[in-house]
Amino acid sequence: MQSTVELTAQAYLVRGGVEAVDKVLSILEKSGIGIKGNADVLVRAYTSFSMEDARALRERATLRGRNERGRVFIVAAPTIAPDAQNALLKTFEEPSAGAKFFLIVPAPETLLPTLRSRMQMLKIPGSAQTSPVDIKEFLKAGPEKRAELLKPLLEKGDDDKRDLSGTIAFLCELERALSRKPAENEKGLNAVYRARKYITDRGALAKSLLEQTAFIVPKMLS
Repeated sequence: MQSTVELTAQAYLVRGGVEAVDKVLSILEKSGIGIKGNADVLVRAYTSFSMEDARALRERATLRGRNERGRVFIVAAPTIAPDAQNALLKTFEEPSAGAKFFLIVPAPETLLPTLRSRMQMLKIPGSAQTSPVDIKEFLKAGPEKRAELLKPLLEKGDDDKRDLSGTIAFLCELERALSRKPAENEKGLNAVYRARKYITDRGALAKSLLEQTAFIVPKMLS
């Protein structure tokens, strides 16, 4: 017999990428919310979540659902602009009756603390996105090898856009590795923080940010 999942919070934060959407939908079904043909369950995947997207979400959230369970919004995005995060914060602070939100991002720690505080972390096994770059190999490598390892992050896909979610996952894993010895890796950590802060800005020079990080982060053999 399938166990029932209780969803008591209004807003949930999920670590992962688009692949986590199906797992969230499965959790909704286990909580008693029908998925098939349910117009009150809206799923949206973005390459980057903007202020305009946040406003559109807020407008949809004010509409009444067709049933008493309320509307459910599942949003997956590799990056969320700071002004959009503030707009989401207002949406979560002034909830529409019965509305639930699921925000899926590869690195929850990159979100504003005020926004994270309004959400409950929903841990889904196997949903966290891993870095396309082997962190251990990267840390052991010299400058030329590191530049070679970074190439997958700088390649553009069919839509002429880079994989920001993979880049953020790389920076977060690199930060975790360096944080084991923060005193010894202070300069490297500052370089990672800087890259993570600006990598999502419009017009950001991803290649320069990543190359600078690769140059500053110290070589680690273990």
